[in-house]
Amino acid sequence: MKKGKRYKEALSLFDKTKTYEQSEALDIVVKTAKAKFDESIELHVKLGVDGRNADQQVRGTVVLPAGTGKNVKVLVIAKGPKADEAVKAGADIVGAEDIIAKIQGGWLDFDVCITTPDMMGVVGRIARILGPRGLMPNPKSGTVTMDVVKAINDVKAGKVEYRLDKTNIIHVGIGKASFGKEKLLENFEAVMNALIKAKPSAAKGTYLRSVSVSSTMGPGIKVNYKQSN
Repeated sequence: MKKGKRYKEALSLFDKTKTYEQSEALDIVVKTAKAKFDESIELHVKLGVDGRNADQQVRGTVVLPAGTGKNVKVLVIAKGPKADEAVKAGADIVGAEDIIAKIQGGWLDFDVCITTPDMMGVVGRIARILGPRGLMPNPKSGTVTMDVVKAINDVKAGKVEYRLDKTNIIHVGIGKASFGKEKLLENFEAVMNALIKAKPSAAKGTYLRSVSVSSTMGPGIKVNYKQSN
């Protein structure tokens, strides 16, 4: 695959065979974000677990202290008082069966879907649509809850979900290039601390196998992250 001019320029800013301390790595990743838009910065962590085993799954949420840098559009599927609470809490779209029908018709103009437990039977009708897109509400991610106000506030404040992919790697956005090194470092450390706390008791050997950061259009930069506990 042919690399573009900006990608090659980004590669010239660091040694791809070297592993950098986290502060330096984040400083470099900001400098490699040379696109004409504000690139997202992603953290990639290879874990020493086998996600095929239920007792070695790693999944959870963390609120990024510096936020995500994104204007997150929140859909709440609820009825009655909970729907009213969602509106007052700043949900972008609130509905029930009407929204289900709209989604079945192809509408997907939202980033996060929150629902109450009593609506899960209805939401189940669109599980095949939402699931593959990572939009299906889930109790583990705090998006199936009676406390819709807290769920909305957390998402708007910068809550992100992390989960293993099929190759046992966690991919999490930790902000935008415009954040600068210091804010990205805050978010980086928040995610790493969450992953360490989420270590399954069944995991054996080295838990944090490799850590790297990259911008949307840029190359990956290896991070020398030392687990403190």
